[in-house]
Amino acid sequence: MYDVIVIGAGPAGCTAAKILAESGFRVLLAEKCKLPRYKSCSGQLIQKTLHLVEQYFGEATPYSVTCTPAENRGMIFTNDKGKEYRFEQPGLNVWRSSFDEWLAGKAKQSGAELQDETAALSCQEENDIVTVTFKGKSVTTEQARFILDCEGVVGALKRKLLNNAPKYITTFQTYNQGSIDLDYHYFYAYLQPDLSEYDAWFNVKDDHLVLGVSVKDASKIDYYYQNFIAYMKERHGLHIEKQIKTDKWLMPHILPGCKIDHGVGRVLFAGEIAGFLNPMGEGISAGMESGYLAAQAIMHHCDDLKAVYSDYKERIKSLHHYMKRQWSFVAGIANTFSEMKLN
Repeated sequence: MYDVIVIGAGPAGCTAAKILAESGFRVLLAEKCKLPRYKSCSGQLIQKTLHLVEQYFGEATPYSVTCTPAENRGMIFTNDKGKEYRFEQPGLNVWRSSFDEWLAGKAKQSGAELQDETAALSCQEENDIVTVTFKGKSVTTEQARFILDCEGVVGALKRKLLNNAPKYITTFQTYNQGSIDLDYHYFYAYLQPDLSEYDAWFNVKDDHLVLGVSVKDASKIDYYYQNFIAYMKERHGLHIEKQIKTDKWLMPHILPGCKIDHGVGRVLFAGEIAGFLNPMGEGISAGMESGYLAAQAIMHHCDDLKAVYSDYKERIKSLHHYMKRQWSFVAGIANTFSEMKLN
């Protein structure tokens, strides 16, 4: 019997598990993949994320989780009309596998019980207790007073609880050996509609050139990817010697209003599964902050479910407004996202 079962050992789940465990709660942190787990992600830690790591985990992000170049100097957007916008900001370039494993280790050090290769299949609430069915080496059940679902956009529990299918954006990216006439210390985002249905991007990780596109219709991946490669060859002298690997991922399709799902009964949502995602797929800072705020609400009102929700909703207002402002800002520089502009 746990006080809280946290599902998903990403930034949201690890932050919540760490905060709850060090406050004396009995916490299970369950992760469906084997740690360290691969995550298709730019791995760009913006300045806000670095500050949150120090605030929540008591120390700076270790150099051991970074890749080359470790220093990220900001983002460069190219809008739908080809105009370039530079946003200078110091940050770090990390491998998500290493970063997330470090976060999970800190949660474990704080007293959370960590179980990887443990996937949540379903849950049922009865008499103020939630029973979760897990599949690991065998099928097991665990009980808790609260579940904090931080599975990410493809989580199984939310789909079953709400009986709906969320809207997804499919991302596709390749890792390549080669060369390009761009500064490796920046993350580049391209918002032209002929290059993707959402955004296209370029960054470097351990001397691999990472090129990706995101689409609403997965059948159009190859069309947009080939357009993007041709564009990068023409504009920036891209030369690919060898493709190392490819990967696909899903992220939530953020719609006007940036709807947030707080939870169902004693199952609370945080991170991407709650709807938190900043432009260009930056979900790490929002994941950590929403996980922390959900944990705070449970910590302060664990005997009153209504108060937990009231507190959580109040705490995340600022984060939600920040997210909407970020999307509105991008809408202001690119008509591609004009529907996201605040009135």
